[in-house]
Amino acid sequence: MINSLFCLFQILLVSSSSDKERWVVPGGGVEPQEEPTLAAVREALEEAGAKGLLGRKIGVFENIEKKHRTNLYAFIVTDLLDEWEDGKVMGRRRQWFNIVEARDHLAHKPVQVTYLELLNVKDLNGIVKR
Repeated sequence: MINSLFCLFQILLVSSSSDKERWVVPGGGVEPQEEPTLAAVREALEEAGAKGLLGRKIGVFENIEKKHRTNLYAFIVTDLLDEWEDGKVMGRRRQWFNIVEARDHLAHKPVQVTYLELLNVKDLNGIVKR
């Protein structure tokens, strides 16, 4: 049952800016004075051409060595633009994958694989904030 739910749940990945044959979770930096929630919505639009609703916060990932913090949110895609900033400027592609496939495509990004590991069956049913 759990595996079949994971195969139905979809995640949108974008091609890497450095290697167009590799996939990554869309995301980016928070601008000065910008809230992480607003950055998440902005980055989804810029990197993936995705509009939608910000769901619940899934977690915060910190890399103390690199002084880097990532806030991860569920994002419910309601619309995909035919043309978007990183698609035009950087030639980025996007593609939907189920969680099992996404995990395989993110093998070169172990930290991003951990994002997927935080999802569980409860998350699949309650991903949108109530």
